[in-house]
Amino acid sequence: MDTKALFKLGYGLYILTTQDAGKNYGCVVNTVMQITSNPLQILVGVNKNNATHDALLASSICNISVLDDTAPFALFEHFGFQTSKSVDKFAAWPQIKISANNLPYLTEHTNAYLSGKITSTADYGTHTLFTVEITDGDVLAETPSLTYAVYHADVKPKPAAETKPHGYRCMICGYVHPEDNLPEDFICPICKHGAADFEKL
Repeated sequence: MDTKALFKLGYGLYILTTQDAGKNYGCVVNTVMQITSNPLQILVGVNKNNATHDALLASSICNISVLDDTAPFALFEHFGFQTSKSVDKFAAWPQIKISANNLPYLTEHTNAYLSGKITSTADYGTHTLFTVEITDGDVLAETPSLTYAVYHADVKPKPAAETKPHGYRCMICGYVHPEDNLPEDFICPICKHGAADFEKL
């Protein structure tokens, strides 16, 4: 099975924030969807390996910052590649405000935020699905929301292209002569074999 087929599903990208014992927690999530309009409820999926997951279980309140298509990769490194267990992510990220529920939300690279309270949870093995009743929210910008597909195509750095070795390699000792031509009288500086024992890369 080609699991990349799942990448074709539509996702947004969000910063989920909560608080436990006076400490702010935050992480990147991509599973947020509205399920009802009365009461106004959304579902949020959170990986159990995130410190934010357990803080959310303890506090039962959260904010969702909806990321827009100006979000740089540095934002994902900051909120997604380090843990709230050991890093105060909000002290080092000044573009935040505090909402009425006393939780932070992002004010840049964000087109909206939502505040809510947890009304139920469902265990799905690696993740917990939280039902969140919305208590507040605001539109911050008219910029388009960032999708998971655009993140992979335009935001996430591409792996460095592998450079194919060129030149000639000695089949005796492995020495590589990095030039595109090999003189007929060339002698390997390592094993002293001649050009006949080299292969083109």
